[in-house]
Amino acid sequence: MKKNIWIWNHYATNMYKDRAGRHYWFAENLVKQGYNPTVFCASTVHNSNGNIDTGSNIYTSDMSNGIPFVFVKTPQYIGNGRQRIKNMFSFYKNLFCVSKEFAEQYGKPDIIVASSVHPLTLVAGIKIARKLGVPCICEVRDLWPESIVAYGALKRNSVIAKILYQGEKWIYKNADSIIMTWEGGKQYIMDKKWNNQIDLNKVKHISNGVVINTFDKNSEEHKVIDSDLDNKDYKNVVYAGSIRKVNNIGMLLDAAKIIQNQGQKDIRFLIYGSGDESEPLQKRCKEEGINNVIFKGRVEKMYVPSILKKSYINILHNSSTSLDKYGQSQNKFFEYLAAGKCIVQTYTTGYSICEKFKCGVSAPVQNAEEIAKAIISASSDERKNSLMGKNAREAAYQFDFNRLTEKLINIIESIDESEELTNEPVRQTS
Repeated sequence: MKKNIWIWNHYATNMYKDRAGRHYWFAENLVKQGYNPTVFCASTVHNSNGNIDTGSNIYTSDMSNGIPFVFVKTPQYIGNGRQRIKNMFSFYKNLFCVSKEFAEQYGKPDIIVASSVHPLTLVAGIKIARKLGVPCICEVRDLWPESIVAYGALKRNSVIAKILYQGEKWIYKNADSIIMTWEGGKQYIMDKKWNNQIDLNKVKHISNGVVINTFDKNSEEHKVIDSDLDNKDYKNVVYAGSIRKVNNIGMLLDAAKIIQNQGQKDIRFLIYGSGDESEPLQKRCKEEGINNVIFKGRVEKMYVPSILKKSYINILHNSSTSLDKYGQSQNKFFEYLAAGKCIVQTYTTGYSICEKFKCGVSAPVQNAEEIAKAIISASSDERKNSLMGKNAREAAYQFDFNRLTEKLINIIESIDESEELTNEPVRQTS
């Protein structure tokens, strides 16, 4: 009999609504393979005012295309302040009651897959799995506090950072298996000098990915009508994503200005997306005479595949940090691969997929000059550009969720069922 698998992701409520996303696709493929997955998430819908009504109960449940979703009661929040932290703790605390009630009514799981973003979900997964006498796989999709430190929001030697690092190490020590979305996860643990306390053999890698059939279907059924995109007189460089301060689109404008000043009149940037930086950046283009950038505004997700397939180059751009040496796993990158177009990456990473599959050009250093050089290089040779696009499409099949779910199943099945699991509380050690 196939296993009952509980998948915990605080923010999977969006996946229930969109019928898409990492854990939705995992669950969808697990069902096809005869497993019984259930996705647990918060009742609140991230980045919106939405909230699934649980009534007077601590949770409610519903099906999405045959996948059971359990919505854990959590309070509404706006932004990233105290309200959101309260929401995180509420999800953590309520998971204990919800798990007990759900297990009593429907039976306990054979395994729990607890996924970050925030680490409290992982802590709850380990503790509740021990109470139920089942293994827990901890999936790390965001390094806390390392990512906060890397972006400068927290000092590495602060008391809060030290406490969070100790908590992170505790998770790695007590998880039965660890999945990291970057290939360099083991290297990260070695760099922290924790490998003498944490078994590196239990650290696995499953990247983010794409459902190629769905991507192709959307590209055919939801074609965008766009005269700029369809204009073959230009080699269109497409950016699709948010336009906020953290995205640093201003650096792309700097690169565009350099390309314009060098007389490369056939290279043009099309910026798809929205955010509070959009208007100031458009104003800057007018003031500085940057004429090779067009802001296209926000588009629905279903139109993105059509846009990416029509580009000449798809540009992967976000602020580079010290975390890049451990690899990459941005969701949009795998859509870029599926689009089958040359990719320009505005920074270099360890374990580079672009380099491994020869599907694009990476700027050695993230600055406007190097980005401009990379774009000009990727545009200068039609044959090479086309070949990199073909390589990108071939690479995409390595990251299709059919294949990624096989990796997850291998990890689930490889966990030693004879492993000694007790009902005793997990010992709090650093």
